[in-house]
Amino acid sequence: MSIAQEAARRRTFAVIAHPDAGKSTLTEALALHAHIISEAGATHGKAGRKATVSDWMDMEKDRGISIASSALQFEYAPEDHEGEPYMINLVDTPGHADFSEDTYRVLTAVDAAVMLIDAAKGLEPQTLKLFRVCKARGLPIITVINKWDRVGREPLELVDEIVNEIGLQPTPLYWPVGEAGDFRGLAHVTEDGEVDGYVHFTRTAGGSTIAPEEHYSPDAAEAKEEDVWETAVEEAELLALDGAVHDQELFESCETSPLIFASAMLNFGVHQILDTLCAIAPAPRPRDSDPKAVAVSTSAMDETRDLDDAFSGVVFKVQAGMDKKHRDTLAFMRVVSGEFDRGMQVTHAQSDRSFSTKYALTVFGRTRDTVDSAFPGDIVGLVNAGSLAPGDTIYDGRKVQFKPMPQFAPEHFRTLRAKSLGKYKQFRKALEQLDAEGVVQILRNDLRGDASPVMAAVGPMQFEVMQARMENEYNVETVTEPVPYSVARRTDEESAAELGRQRGVEVFTRSDGELIALFGDKWKLAFIEREHPNLTMEPLVADD
Repeated sequence: MSIAQEAARRRTFAVIAHPDAGKSTLTEALALHAHIISEAGATHGKAGRKATVSDWMDMEKDRGISIASSALQFEYAPEDHEGEPYMINLVDTPGHADFSEDTYRVLTAVDAAVMLIDAAKGLEPQTLKLFRVCKARGLPIITVINKWDRVGREPLELVDEIVNEIGLQPTPLYWPVGEAGDFRGLAHVTEDGEVDGYVHFTRTAGGSTIAPEEHYSPDAAEAKEEDVWETAVEEAELLALDGAVHDQELFESCETSPLIFASAMLNFGVHQILDTLCAIAPAPRPRDSDPKAVAVSTSAMDETRDLDDAFSGVVFKVQAGMDKKHRDTLAFMRVVSGEFDRGMQVTHAQSDRSFSTKYALTVFGRTRDTVDSAFPGDIVGLVNAGSLAPGDTIYDGRKVQFKPMPQFAPEHFRTLRAKSLGKYKQFRKALEQLDAEGVVQILRNDLRGDASPVMAAVGPMQFEVMQARMENEYNVETVTEPVPYSVARRTDEESAAELGRQRGVEVFTRSDGELIALFGDKWKLAFIEREHPNLTMEPLVADD
């Protein structure tokens, strides 16, 4: 097949939601329906159950939450599908707000998002944030109301909440038959808003295997389910009359969101989610270069990288410690254009240095398989990629450089030092690696020295991850201490000297060379802004 044909069968998406909405459970259920695993691990080690295969970190298994994003790749062919199966690149992301920076990075590397909403809780704070980020990035969203097997809210109430809170119109494709807690099956809704069939599910023991399905015509469904079926049809038709029908153009422009009800725990509605992704989620598309890089380039640079151009890829995540036996570093790369061949020599755009791709893998949780070739949309793990950082571009042929990865404003700060002076060398090595991964932002200055840098994080749980990984992966026990700061601002060399003389302010250099000033609180910042209006004190915000 040509590169364009290979790209056309790729579906690359992220699963995003509030904590405990069932992201990792759905990830595993999707893999089960693609016959990649034979039995689902249920929820994340809760109540004595097994952890999901996508949660590979010990801390994730202990706490039952996803801390790091996990990339899974598998083939899937819907029923009656002709030709080559689809290649699914699925990224399970952390839901906890403390790890939202990792989730936002993932959203720069996918073509669509599956947003899970808890049937009982509806839109929660982190869900709202993620919806808005997706809309800002122009990322099409498929909405899944999960946990419909449990007592929850009315389906029309949930639809109204989505419309009112974020201005996104859900368009039902599979509407629930049976209220929340009495999930019998799904009514299929056509693009014209008509209900043309019923999928009835049968529970399996613990939901660990694929739930059997029976398909009924509307008349047969009415005879089987009676009033429950009539209610489902009436609700679906009511939404259709209000204009809530699927339109591909509106979906891709993020004005509407196809809606599916499911129970990831029981494997109800899971293959309908996969089928929908294959049918309507966008395939990979050309990507524009970073305008700033093009403007300062001393040589010719592609302004847009088409799918069939020479190979290019963007790194969206760097992760060490996934395999304790090898102590290697994996850079997760999204292929943007061309064909990637293992062993090819490529160029690192940020440094103009040659980079070897001898060791390239597809990753399923902790399971690794060597990949010999990949195409636009695929996610590949490059081994021993210590020179790569999130946001970096690698390419072959004519130069290209994609937009850098956004940095996020930290709100929590602590110092970090090794318990034992004898571990200083290991401490420095671990600090350099985990800083490159973006576990936390590392801030340094001459006063504190390299032995006691300041960690800056979006959420305090990032500090726990930092310490746990220091100990487990590098055998370095660490101590953290609070610092009297709560606000960060970007500054410049001219302003740094004056800011450094102010009480309650300390200036640091971040690893990317940016000067960062930390202030005791927002009132201290406001006072200095008023007294020294000419000083540079810019908010640290993501470039959406």
